[in-house]
Amino acid sequence: MDIAIGENLQNQSEMILAQTMNFAEIGVEYGLKLGTVIILVIGGFYLSSFISNMIRTKLSTVRGMDKNLIPVISQCCRYVILVIVGILVMSQLGIETTSLIAILGAAGLAVGLALQGTLQNVAAGVMLLFLRPLEVGDYIEAGNIKGTVDEIGLFMTRLHTPEGIFVAAPNGQLWSATLYNYSKLPKRRLDIQVGISYDDDIDKAKTVLQGIIDNEERFIDKDKSRVLVKALGDSSVNLEMRAWVDRLEYWDLRSKMIETVKVAFDNADINIPYPHRQIITEQIAATPKPSNGRRGAREQNLTGKKAA
Repeated sequence: MDIAIGENLQNQSEMILAQTMNFAEIGVEYGLKLGTVIILVIGGFYLSSFISNMIRTKLSTVRGMDKNLIPVISQCCRYVILVIVGILVMSQLGIETTSLIAILGAAGLAVGLALQGTLQNVAAGVMLLFLRPLEVGDYIEAGNIKGTVDEIGLFMTRLHTPEGIFVAAPNGQLWSATLYNYSKLPKRRLDIQVGISYDDDIDKAKTVLQGIIDNEERFIDKDKSRVLVKALGDSSVNLEMRAWVDRLEYWDLRSKMIETVKVAFDNADINIPYPHRQIITEQIAATPKPSNGRRGAREQNLTGKKAA
């Protein structure tokens, strides 16, 4: 009896020990896998960022390398490394290749439906890089977006305004809007409008403006310059001076020409009138009323008729 009980206890002890060892082996196995996954994830993110920054730095020193492609190439390399790390993590978790392909397909469909706007930005970024309506360093305007382009990425374009404000514009907005690139062409036309009094001589004012064009050395293609009568305004005759300049000189010349026109008109005694409105009033004569004498005679006449 005692022997049977002892054997039973021994068997139970061996079973408990075997299960404990089995659980320990499973814990060690999955612990190693979990540790490997954690190391892969952390190392993958660090390695992708390091390689992306290194590629960006190296390509920036390559002579003749398109600056528009540098951020895109570095970002693509980063995402490729992250995809490889993701596949290694899934293999460590015991996911089979066939299952992995099915999961990636389903996940790609779900992500594509959920991130339509993001994928649209990627497609727009590719089109911007391929068709090149803008480049790094260009000053652009697209809808409410204005600024100098600093970087064209896969998802967004980074700009800064003349006031020193950072702007991150989604590529989809730039692609769908009408885009004005003020830096694409080598020269721009400078238009200066100024009004003169109706009492001043138009030909004299046009001669003064043409002299300003002839005396400015930074104007180019002077044979294409014009001085025109733009409109007859409420308070002035509006003239417009048109001249072509190098696009890098545009803003400096614009400010200088406005000041030069004002000084030249003052020296030539040509008035730049203030806005004013002329009001003409007319006095209308009142209709004369019947005098008291006529009214009294009329009342007497009516009274006589009633008495008769």
